[in-house]
Amino acid sequence: MSSTTDFLIIGTGAAGLSFALRAADKGSVAVITKKMRADSNTNYAQGGIAAVFDPNDSFENHVKDTIKAGVDLCYIKAVETIVQEGPSRIKDLINWGVLFTPSSDGKNFDLGMEGGHSKPRIVHAMDKTGKVVEEALLEKVKNHPNIEVFENHIAVELITEHHLTGGGKTKTDKTHCWGAYALDGNSGDVETFLAKVTLLASGGTGQVYLHTTNPSIATGDGIAMAYRAGAAVANLEFIQFHPTALYHEEGDSFLISEAVRGFGGILRNSGGEAFMKKYHDMADLAPRDIVARAIDAEIKQRGDVCVYLDVTHLDADTVRNRFPQINEHLSKLKIDMTKELIPVVPSAHYMCGGVVTDLFGKSSIEGLYITGETACTGVHGANRLASNSLLEALVFSERAYRSSVDYINSKKIVIPSIPPWSDEGTFDQEEWVLISHDRKEIRRLMWDYVGIVRNTERLNRASDRINLIKSQIENFYKKTKVTAGLIELRNISYVSSLVIKSALFRKESRGLHYTTDFPERDDEHWRGNTVILEDNIVLKSFEETFSGF
Repeated sequence: MSSTTDFLIIGTGAAGLSFALRAADKGSVAVITKKMRADSNTNYAQGGIAAVFDPNDSFENHVKDTIKAGVDLCYIKAVETIVQEGPSRIKDLINWGVLFTPSSDGKNFDLGMEGGHSKPRIVHAMDKTGKVVEEALLEKVKNHPNIEVFENHIAVELITEHHLTGGGKTKTDKTHCWGAYALDGNSGDVETFLAKVTLLASGGTGQVYLHTTNPSIATGDGIAMAYRAGAAVANLEFIQFHPTALYHEEGDSFLISEAVRGFGGILRNSGGEAFMKKYHDMADLAPRDIVARAIDAEIKQRGDVCVYLDVTHLDADTVRNRFPQINEHLSKLKIDMTKELIPVVPSAHYMCGGVVTDLFGKSSIEGLYITGETACTGVHGANRLASNSLLEALVFSERAYRSSVDYINSKKIVIPSIPPWSDEGTFDQEEWVLISHDRKEIRRLMWDYVGIVRNTERLNRASDRINLIKSQIENFYKKTKVTAGLIELRNISYVSSLVIKSALFRKESRGLHYTTDFPERDDEHWRGNTVILEDNIVLKSFEETFSGF
């Protein structure tokens, strides 16, 4: 099957759906998603959206907090953009039907406090903000006549000149994106989705690691596809490990929101000690990278498997009302959070790097826009400030919408004749059994050698192994009929190799990248962005990275 639309969106999180609703007023929209519509990192976001609404707060405060959390590696123009435009984007959500938790007097939002923030500014819907946002956006998308959603479709590759006979361009020509090939999980056929504009909003990379708060679909597909198509990626060494994922054999890395600590929760080790005051003057409200490393240190020093989050000193009814989703999930596991300590452990949570974009979500590939966790806009720097992710996704998707409409209106876009997907090769079930084990090995390898604390020897060992695995997967891919499992495995191998390459390159410790071989921050040599393009890795300034393409 082949279809042509004005806009193709890959992903159904807040970034993709908000773009779709805007773009549908200007043209036809196709949205493809790997699983069901509601499978996305947005749906798992408990905390909320950071934005300035408190009269005692200011844009300047929010910018300062973001840059401080990002350890001076944030692109200030991008930070100012999301902070200043954030309140308007939240009002858009309200107009689309999102109901946020009001203040006690009903005149404002109930603004939560989270780690790294100097003021209460977390707009939330109890402890299930992402779910509430996702449901409202999906309802609007479902009823829009110009939007068609294709569930159970996994993108295989972006369509560029590479897919034309003879390559279609010279080395000096700009690469164009004209859509994507996607595997229909129901029929097993690879379909061609052509579009004047393609938005990659396919989420994060959590499944690269053994322990993650992300859903099973977060396999780094967007980063891997864009990189293979020729786009630049940056800052992939900065993986945020959420400090408090539930440690339970039936918990499936369930996230215990940072808002629980913002509400008064205290981290304790197995001896009952409130240990965070040893590591940072903000104690339990310290930035996530510091809290994650502190927990990692406590676990290793004491030989434990987890630490504990304590809210038993808080009013029980208030806790249950503020965190109904967490309370319900823990209750199913026979844990009463108002009377018992919650066992927690850090888990891979958020990719602060991604595909490089400008201030309008535009990539270095013509016609290709990137928003949400797949993008590297420069907002997060070396560590994301809590609840800035949904904010960034909403702001940059609106800006990408405006830019993409201008792009379509200013150019006479002619989509060339694109050949159908070639399905040469046969599926060898016996060989697939061998290859499928690589997914577990990669995730264990990344957890053990490229985790919260790193060193050069372990990174080199990981690099040698991942390059061998990646080569074997690529050889298998080239001679085999594609399946969803193979597509994800290939993408995981690509993202893992890029993360390791970035971590080896940055010879300092900053934010989420901590290496025992270079334990100090080095502004003189390393205050810049780790950029990879066509296997070449360089350090670039902020303006050089995020503008001019």
